[in-house]
Amino acid sequence: MAGRRASRGDSGRRPSRSNKPKRKRGGRSLLSRLFYAGAVLCLWCVIAVGGVVAYYASQLPPIDQLTVPKRPPNIAIMASDGSLLANRGETGGRTVSIKELPPYLPKAFVAIEDRRFYDHFGIDPIGISRAVYRNVAHKGGLQGGSTLTQQLAKNLFLTQERTASRKIQEAILALWLERNYTKDQILELYLNRVYFGAGAYGVEAAAQRYYGKSARNVSLAEAAVLAGLVQSPSRLAPNRNPEGAQARAELVIAAMNELGFITPGMTKTALGTPAEPVRQNGAGSVNYAADYVMDVLDDFVGTVESDIVVSTTIEPTLQSVAERVLVDELNTKGQKFNVSQGAFVAMQPNGALMALVGGRNYEASQFNRATVARRQPGSAFKPFVYLTAIEQGLTPDSVREDSPVNYKGWTPENYDRGYRGPIALRDALALSLNTVAVKLGFEVGPKAVVQTAQRLGISSPLQANPSLALGTSEVTPLELVSAYAAFANGGIGVIPFVINQVKTADGKVIYKRPGGGGLGRVIDPGAVAMMNEMMNNTFVIGTAKKAQVPGWPMAGKTGTTQDYKDAWFVGFTGNLVAGVWLGNDDGALTKRVTGGNLPVEVWHNFMKVALKDKQPVGLPGHERFRAPVEDTPVANAGGDPRVASANAREGGWTPPAPQPRRSGEKNFLERLFGL
Repeated sequence: MAGRRASRGDSGRRPSRSNKPKRKRGGRSLLSRLFYAGAVLCLWCVIAVGGVVAYYASQLPPIDQLTVPKRPPNIAIMASDGSLLANRGETGGRTVSIKELPPYLPKAFVAIEDRRFYDHFGIDPIGISRAVYRNVAHKGGLQGGSTLTQQLAKNLFLTQERTASRKIQEAILALWLERNYTKDQILELYLNRVYFGAGAYGVEAAAQRYYGKSARNVSLAEAAVLAGLVQSPSRLAPNRNPEGAQARAELVIAAMNELGFITPGMTKTALGTPAEPVRQNGAGSVNYAADYVMDVLDDFVGTVESDIVVSTTIEPTLQSVAERVLVDELNTKGQKFNVSQGAFVAMQPNGALMALVGGRNYEASQFNRATVARRQPGSAFKPFVYLTAIEQGLTPDSVREDSPVNYKGWTPENYDRGYRGPIALRDALALSLNTVAVKLGFEVGPKAVVQTAQRLGISSPLQANPSLALGTSEVTPLELVSAYAAFANGGIGVIPFVINQVKTADGKVIYKRPGGGGLGRVIDPGAVAMMNEMMNNTFVIGTAKKAQVPGWPMAGKTGTTQDYKDAWFVGFTGNLVAGVWLGNDDGALTKRVTGGNLPVEVWHNFMKVALKDKQPVGLPGHERFRAPVEDTPVANAGGDPRVASANAREGGWTPPAPQPRRSGEKNFLERLFGL
């Protein structure tokens, strides 16, 4: 047994491990170690990326509080015929929905900017890979990997800086947008927020800016240009780089055709008829009118928080004519006469502005000389002096002496430096005699003249001094034309207005101009009749003879300031009032520009077009006023009995009793004028 055990023990002993052949562990264990190391590295990379993402995500507002920022409101300013004058606001155009747009317009953006837009989840790994490959292989130019959703996220929430941190935040926000909005909603937001250059944010603003039409009406070729433009708005603007814009548009059209967004026939047509950007005609004067609308809009609607549509009184044809005649005159004669600027205002007799030109070229200067610039009106102010005299009892036939004046060393002279002796007021005003105007100013009192001008709507400060009668207190063209409107409408003071109605984009009326709203009666009808009869004489024998339009009764007054700094003409018919100012912004002297030359020419050229094919309208009171002609008119400040009796026979107005003069003033006038 022992031997058996011994033998079993000897023979049954397991061979030692050391006696077995050893396995080769080198290959498998290295592979295992590499796999393990790779897995660990990937894990750490995921952790690192997660940490970075978490860090930059923490810099964003909490996701549950994230909202799409409200688009700045657009203010669409419309002409009286419903056409668009201008857009105002930070965006340059209103919001549009995808349903309003032709189908090829949003598809153009998808084709060129993000062809997998409807397939990805906000970030497109395939698109990013394709962009990286093409950039490395230098195929197709430098490519970007941002989806439309990422671009929208950048536009809505982030700055334009190009950093890794911003790209991470952009991706996070893109995922949030995809989770909370449909694809069409994202595309609509994009189309209304992307920048197209030239101050245009959104496709509607861009269509108006480059093609002068709504995005609803753009052609396929125009849509392709707009889609291609967002890559580089400054470099590809069609009005500045038409070749570059067209080359990019052809890429867009080719991509649309490749994706089946358009038919081969549409492709051929679009490539065969390239888009032509609209050319800006004229000096852009509608922007002066639009700026004035914005100046007064707050008075009617307060803070604007959503897109609105403002309907105005501006008549686009007259606006264009006013700009053209003013700019043509300055271009033709400006250098010769050393006059560089001008302003033009036209309105209906009720104060509704029909044309407003604030300067020679809006792009060169946005300063609105029609509404803001105060300049001396010169003799264009004299009607207020004469009206004051009429209201104190004088008539057009009243006589005053055209003779030298000397007041404390001040010796105003007539334009021709001559004197005519006794002269009727109607002729003195028509001939713009300074001596008679100054004497009338003393006679009625400068304070009374100030009150008359203010009653008719002059709001600028007026100095009640002897030179006031010659228009030395500054006024704006708008207020001077507005004051003359009272003569054109029969004596009702007007407050100029340009806004008729304001609506929200969906049609809700938030303001509608009420009827009336003027200053009420500011001139007696009889006084209006006499003033219009005298100012009509300006067209018959006076300084505005060249301004007459055949068949139309007209009235008005020229104005020229000392040393020819400023030149004016304000005139009217029974249906239209218009005024012109010409001069230099820096007050430089012109070369003998008077109200009777260049301003009269501008006014006449405007009126020829404005009144064409219209039935002539009489001047208030002018036709019924018939003062008897006698050899020796009665000259007194207490009222002309002949005019009083004539008006009494016609059921007209009897001149009021004269305002009593202060004794000191009377003695001064007696010494100065022999009254």
